[in-house]
Amino acid sequence: MSTPFTTPPLAPKTIAILKQLDIHCVEDLQWRGAITAFLQLKNISTSSTESVLWQFIALVENRAAQSLSAEEKTFWRQQIKQHPPVALFPSTKNMQHWMQQALHAAQQAQLLNEVPVGAVVVYENNLIGCGYNRCITDHNISHHAEIQALTAASKVLSNYRLQDCDVYVTLEPCAMCASALIQARVKRVIYGTAEIKTGAAGSVINLFNNRQLNTHTAVLGGILAAESKELLQQFFRHKRKSEQITNTSASNTEL
Repeated sequence: MSTPFTTPPLAPKTIAILKQLDIHCVEDLQWRGAITAFLQLKNISTSSTESVLWQFIALVENRAAQSLSAEEKTFWRQQIKQHPPVALFPSTKNMQHWMQQALHAAQQAQLLNEVPVGAVVVYENNLIGCGYNRCITDHNISHHAEIQALTAASKVLSNYRLQDCDVYVTLEPCAMCASALIQARVKRVIYGTAEIKTGAAGSVINLFNNRQLNTHTAVLGGILAAESKELLQQFFRHKRKSEQITNTSASNTEL
């Protein structure tokens, strides 16, 4: 059973903003996390003070905010400093729309017999850059989808820094592309399926969370993940089948 928010401890304005964040009860807050919810709330209401954070922590831990000690507050302040970038992401419908455009780009890579990964850059809800894997075609290891899309967008904006842009990519970025996205100061990266072998947004490492690097970019995965994964699996199934046919033909020739 969900536990609704009450006033007190939370102010009506805080409860209203939490609803905007799709946090409707204590269980939702526990799932989101007190710090993440607080940072997201501050993106909407910059006047929110630490007292709201203490209330969130108390609700998550089922205790009174007044019971938090000075040492505990110092600990939570440190957690805030170390927390990865937090952003308010577009609606699911909007993200799915742009990810579909990235999937269309990935299909272009597939036509070139490249690993089907696509990416688009969105600025003020307009597509300004599109890219897909062209490493084999261009004989260039750096020509991943994200790099291609960033290059196209930078030309449109006449700026290599893309602070207010979102990048949608069908596959979790590798370390090279994650670094490029960070250097470009992209606001948000939304990816489709995880890359368990080389993913640099949490699967293997998480460069976006590394506080030694420029931390400007918030990341969200899992948008049209099934579609992105299926496209990749189809490609590799076809590739393996073609290789088997080639090997069989070569063996028959030798005989």
